[in-house]
Amino acid sequence: MIAELKPNQVRLMMLKVADAIIDAEAMLSQADRDLGDGDHGLGMKRGMEAVKVQLEKLDPSSVEQVFVTVGTAMMSSMGGASGAIFGTVYRAGGKALAGKSHLTAEGMALFLQAALEGVMKRGGAKPGDKTMIDALHPAAVKAQECVAMPLSESLSAIANAAEDGKEASKAMIAQFGRAKTLGEACIGFPDAGACSVTIMLSTMRDYASA
Repeated sequence: MIAELKPNQVRLMMLKVADAIIDAEAMLSQADRDLGDGDHGLGMKRGMEAVKVQLEKLDPSSVEQVFVTVGTAMMSSMGGASGAIFGTVYRAGGKALAGKSHLTAEGMALFLQAALEGVMKRGGAKPGDKTMIDALHPAAVKAQECVAMPLSESLSAIANAAEDGKEASKAMIAQFGRAKTLGEACIGFPDAGACSVTIMLSTMRDYASA
């Protein structure tokens, strides 16, 4: 049971997240093809390859530095909406942890709330619009409920909430992107961005539970 992670442990965790997203490229691309362009997986893979380059040479002095490095690498390498949105997740979330020497359950709640607010402000989507917010929002809500837990336990609950949110997105009608043109034809498929959020948070859970 892990109560907190040091900055270098957060770096190692994010390298695992990067590998998990890279490995899921085909699945994420198919999820995007079901609803839109089909380039989400390739974009996320490109972003996470850039993240690995930056993290492998980083000797972090803070948790904030790790997450901001991830967000900056994604934003600068991916381009397009996904780069801006997922870059914002890590940059906004990381900045909310300024001055924190370790990542705790409380810090994870701060991270996810700032990430959610940043993404909603940047993209204009809200819960129920069939976007990555439909996984991120329930994760952020659950994180607030788990601030008194050890980090490993909170991450388990957070990952489950994100998974439930991703599954719930299957029943939604998209309000953004190319999927918006599909109307009811997009019912039955999860949002690709929500799939990415779920992979990220489940990988964090697995790292903290190992």
